Amino acid sequence: RHTPKLSSPIRKTLSHQFLCAICLDVFTDPVSTPCGHNFCKNCITEPVDADVPFQCPTCMKMFYPKPELQVNTLISEMVDTFRRAEQRPARQEEVLPGLGLKPLPLLLCVVFLSLLLDCMKFNHPLEEMSKGKKGVKMEAEIQQTIEEMRLKIEELKRSVELGKEDADREMTDGARVFAALKEYVEKGEAKLTEAIREKQRQTELQAEGFIRKMEQDIRELKKRKTEVELLSVLQLEETAEMKEKLPKMLAMAKLRRAQSYAVDVTLDPDTANAYLFLSDDEKQVHDTYREKALPYNSERFFYSAAVLGKQSFSSGRFYFEVQVEGKGEWTLGVARESINRREDITPRPAAGFWTVGLSNGNKYKAGPDVALSLQSAPKKVGVFVDYEDGLVSFYDVDTAALIYSFTGCSFTEKLYPYFSPGLENDGWNSAPLIITPVN
Repeated sequence: RHTPKLSSPIRKTLSHQFLCAICLDVFTDPVSTPCGHNFCKNCITEPVDADVPFQCPTCMKMFYPKPELQVNTLISEMVDTFRRAEQRPARQEEVLPGLGLKPLPLLLCVVFLSLLLDCMKFNHPLEEMSKGKKGVKMEAEIQQTIEEMRLKIEELKRSVELGKEDADREMTDGARVFAALKEYVEKGEAKLTEAIREKQRQTELQAEGFIRKMEQDIRELKKRKTEVELLSVLQLEETAEMKEKLPKMLAMAKLRRAQSYAVDVTLDPDTANAYLFLSDDEKQVHDTYREKALPYNSERFFYSAAVLGKQSFSSGRFYFEVQVEGKGEWTLGVARESINRREDITPRPAAGFWTVGLSNGNKYKAGPDVALSLQSAPKKVGVFVDYEDGLVSFYDVDTAALIYSFTGCSFTEKLYPYFSPGLENDGWNSAPLIITPVN
């Protein structure tokens, strides 16, 4: 039996990557320039005056003095492997000493190389996409690249399945051989089987890593595609209808970007006030009129009807959404780790709180001092934090409208999501705050 050959498109792509740009033939003793391009050693190292600057034939970058070029052993080995694969109708098979077993196919290595080379093709700056027809063309190229990458992911998955079948056959062959030598090498069978399984596990892990990377690249390309579509809209002739839609489109684009940093947040019962009730999944909280008998905990809010999230953040960006529909009072935001939890403290930036909230059913505020005028009552509020930029922004998720932003904040310690459902008030404010998934 033989391992199937590589498909023609992959073979064609690999042969193109192994061609010298000077002699247009497969590399012989390939060397690499400081700028990262590869050529045959004889093609690029012809006698040149030492006082004359060296210029890369591909990118035309100048180097002075002329660099000393060494043979790139990695590419040289890959070229040798490729040549052997081209010359033989079936994969090269070697016999393990004394056992008659064959190693796993090198098919995945070749496929991985093809995927890496294809991923490096796409490097268009976003500015070029905003130039009329170029933007439309780039949008098509992005979509085509996404489809090609999806096809390669499927091919990679198929290769993994073939590898599994090969592994099963190798283990079967190994068991058959060791059965005849059982009294001498009884432990050898287990070792060989484990070695084969370990090799297959490593192959699967590598494949999974490449698949995750490709899927992440697809998500990034989709984001770029959305930006290209938005830029294309900006180039259209301004009309009364477009002037009305454009602000909403820009607001939605900002919200979508914030939502790309969504994290999974749950409530921390060790910080919850004794009068608060938390759901079993730790995603909902509301006030009750009964105090629960809870053990002393220095992290618990003693006077304030509040609770923190379990997750903390000390760098980067994060985003979460909370349903506030049906409530007459609530407060949301983030708080630093060292806030005072034993006294009745009004949430404000100076005390380590960055929040927005509702009181009396119709009064919206940022902190205790900034009154907000909203066009509509939000049903779901999104909270976005950029730790390094010192930014905390709140969004009406349904309308994509920005509610308020704290800017120029100086964060020096861990930040926690902050939730206060407000007092129950005889059922008037009994609806819970609900942490919802980000769509």
